[in-house]
Amino acid sequence: MNRDLQSLRRDYQFDDLTEEKAGQDPLALFDEWLNLAIESCPEDPTGMLLSTVDADNKPHCRTVLLKQRDGDAFSFFTNYDSDKGQDIAQNPNVCLTFFWPSLSRQVRIEGVASKVDRSISENYFATRPKGSQLAASISRQSQVIDSREVLSTEFAAMEEQYKDIPVPCPENWGGYSVKATTIEFWQGRPSRLHDRIIFTARSEGKWSVVRKAP
Repeated sequence: MNRDLQSLRRDYQFDDLTEEKAGQDPLALFDEWLNLAIESCPEDPTGMLLSTVDADNKPHCRTVLLKQRDGDAFSFFTNYDSDKGQDIAQNPNVCLTFFWPSLSRQVRIEGVASKVDRSISENYFATRPKGSQLAASISRQSQVIDSREVLSTEFAAMEEQYKDIPVPCPENWGGYSVKATTIEFWQGRPSRLHDRIIFTARSEGKWSVVRKAP
């Protein structure tokens, strides 16, 4: 690579995060940050990195979309037979990471993932565009396929099959809810003196709060 990567840097100037601003409720603070991100970051503000560990203790990371924040849980939807689904079946401890560069902000959520009720998955599936429904129905996510044409052919066949009727939610597709145990808020600051405020769940609705060095 010819680019000088070591010279690529910026000084963060957007805001600060004091204990007073953070408050005592990390979920309220998350909602505040997410709402600003939705207004300020048009490119997938609900995108989050999902980190899992497989049966061989190897980490894996990919981007999924936050679809619901309910209580202390964060939900996304996927194919249960996918690599991520297999990882969660082996080890439900996961990490979700949001990064909003224009706001110099990151939120890191550690917690335990579990499948949502089937009715929730079916209700959400029904709201998706029909093309997305069809794609979820034909995709054997994470499995090796011979070519793109395999998907195109199966998609066209299913599109014809369900041309005039609703697409049912696949049995192996649905949501995961991640119950947060730790939520870290990172605010970029000048000279790399970043703010890091960490909330740890102690009891129902109660959180301890500490500041960590950047």
